[in-house]
Amino acid sequence: MNEYLRVGVISSTHGIRGEVKVFPTTDDINRFKYLKHVILDTGKEQLELEVEGVKFFKQQAILKFKGIDNINDIEKYKGKDLLVTRENAVKLEDDEYFIYDIIGSKVITEDEAELGELTEVMTTGANDVYIVKTKEGKEILLPSIKECILDVDVTNKIIKVHVLPGLL
Repeated sequence: MNEYLRVGVISSTHGIRGEVKVFPTTDDINRFKYLKHVILDTGKEQLELEVEGVKFFKQQAILKFKGIDNINDIEKYKGKDLLVTRENAVKLEDDEYFIYDIIGSKVITEDEAELGELTEVMTTGANDVYIVKTKEGKEILLPSIKECILDVDVTNKIIKVHVLPGLL
């Protein structure tokens, strides 16, 4: 498992005082209210930044980092990821897991037949959709609902599913 989790991507600057708009990659934008530190992945290095202020505008968080007070100091980081360590990640409830941890899982049917590999999770308004790629290269879309996703074993990276009629 990766020790860092992405919580957002810097989409643009906001004003001239070093604030940035962040597109959240977490399912709860309000988690930014409690964020004290983030790691900025510049592509070459990882910089630890202290969050000084948080506001919200439309579907984005606006963050101000301590010590960055000028648009010129932050503008070069547009499109870069903001990460948190697993220790600073939100606490998961039972039967919850991070998407990053299940990507690449083997997907099997309830009768143990191999269906394929989980390659992506698409977030929609109603429920997530698991995108499974078969050995033949075909994509199968499975809704993340209890009638379809029977068991997720994060440790062994195995997902057991019931394929609803019409999905194959």
